[in-house]
Amino acid sequence: MLLTRDLMTEDLIALRDTDSLLAAKKTMEEARIRHLPVIDAAGAFVGLLTHRDMLAASVSRLAEIDKATEDEIYDGIPIAEVMRADVAMATPELPLRQAAEVLLTQKYGCLPIVETGKLVGIITASDFIRLSLDLMDALEASEKFEEEEPAE
Repeated sequence: MLLTRDLMTEDLIALRDTDSLLAAKKTMEEARIRHLPVIDAAGAFVGLLTHRDMLAASVSRLAEIDKATEDEIYDGIPIAEVMRADVAMATPELPLRQAAEVLLTQKYGCLPIVETGKLVGIITASDFIRLSLDLMDALEASEKFEEEEPAE
């Protein structure tokens, strides 16, 4: 049986709850990610900041604020004020099928993987798409092999 530890990303990008919204914005843009786990000074998982959260907290372009002013505003807002603290989490030992069901039924984009309060990984919908593509490739290769096998 596959477990979340088999698919989760362990090479994480996380920010501290005291980091600014500007730092989060830049991190998401540079790393091209939509989910940013948030940890406290002790390294404990405390929340999640998503691209959608950033959009909800954004300064409206309709307000005609220039980028420098917008960045200055974001620099003064700690992530803790915008992040979600009531986040569904999984353990590394959770069966992968259950993690997939949570993402699908709850319409989540990711599940932080936490062990003894510490963030150890993250699993995203993109990870499951990648797994699906790998499985489809394997299935197609298997079918092709069966077609090419000489009859006895």
